[in-house]
Amino acid sequence: MSDHPAATPQPVPKGLRGLLRRTYNWTVSWADKPGGTWALFFIAFVESSFFPIPPDVLLMALVFGARRKWAKYALVCTAGSVLGGILGYYIGWGLGESVAKPILNFFDSDGHTQELIQGWYDAYGFWGIMIAAITPIPYKVFTIASGMFAYSLPMLIVASIIGRGFRFYMVALVIRVFGPKIRPHLERNLEIWSVVLGILLIGGIVAIKLLR
Repeated sequence: MSDHPAATPQPVPKGLRGLLRRTYNWTVSWADKPGGTWALFFIAFVESSFFPIPPDVLLMALVFGARRKWAKYALVCTAGSVLGGILGYYIGWGLGESVAKPILNFFDSDGHTQELIQGWYDAYGFWGIMIAAITPIPYKVFTIASGMFAYSLPMLIVASIIGRGFRFYMVALVIRVFGPKIRPHLERNLEIWSVVLGILLIGGIVAIKLLR
């Protein structure tokens, strides 16, 4: 029998909120399946190069169900993310115009952020990647841009291990410590927390412009 108790069912509203809720329910459903750990690795892998859904949601769901395994899940998530970042690098390096550009344009339609990234790399190098790895800024933009701008792959890997590891271990540790208390609130107020993450994302982009 699975040690991952099923998430509390929540009403599915219509429109964008309904899409968000269905995406959350689908992602969390993997926590109740034998392949949940592999799903976490896969989502973390593809999110670092092209997939829009962050792996934090499934990471939290898995730790909710088996809090004693929090470090294992954080490690799996970090490994998948770092390897996915390497894929993103090679997408930018070898498939610039055909694949990398459309992905970057999806997240940056006017091209300004790509210019800012290049300037940030030139000015901050390793630390620029570190900040991107920890914050809600779309990490795939940085991994792909690293390949397009031919920045150091070893530098990207080291920064990814430290930055993504810090992020995912902190998320898992918070759920390990406070999980039973915050899970009902998180599931009832998913849309509110999504707005909070959106604000953090905008704040990260503003930070890039201020650091330019």
